[in-house]
Amino acid sequence: MSDTATAERVLSEATTIAVVGLSRDAAKSAHSVPAAMQSAGFRVIPVHPSADVLLGERVYHSLGDVPEPVDIVDVFRPSAEAAGVAREAAAIGAKALWLQQDIVSAEARTVAAEAGMDYVEDQCIAVVRAVAGITR
Repeated sequence: MSDTATAERVLSEATTIAVVGLSRDAAKSAHSVPAAMQSAGFRVIPVHPSADVLLGERVYHSLGDVPEPVDIVDVFRPSAEAAGVAREAAAIGAKALWLQQDIVSAEARTVAAEAGMDYVEDQCIAVVRAVAGITR
C-alpha cells in the first residue's frame, strides 16, 4: 500500500486523469469513481477498448491514442495487467500511475520508478480526494 502523503500530493498536483478500464456499467466502481472525480472538477479521459463515449467524454482505445498530456493514469484493471498499463503510461509521459484499491503490482511499481513516475497502489482515488478535500 502506498503512503497517504504521496497519494494526496499526486492528486493535488493533477488536473487530467486517464482512466484505464472505465466501465460502461454505472453500478461498478470503475464507473462511479471516475464520475466522482469528474464531478470534483478533474478532467477524466476514458480509456476502453470498445466504447465510444463514457461520462460524456470521447473514449480512447489505448493510452497511446490520448492526444493530450496526462497527469495520472488511474488503473481499473486486474493486477496482472498493471505492468503493461505502467509501460503504456511511461510511453506517453504520464506523471503518475495510480492503481485502484485492491490492485497491487511490484512490476508496475518498478516500471513507474524507472520511468520517473509517482506511484500509488491499493488506494481509491475518490476516497483520497474526498478525505483530503481536493477539488479543481
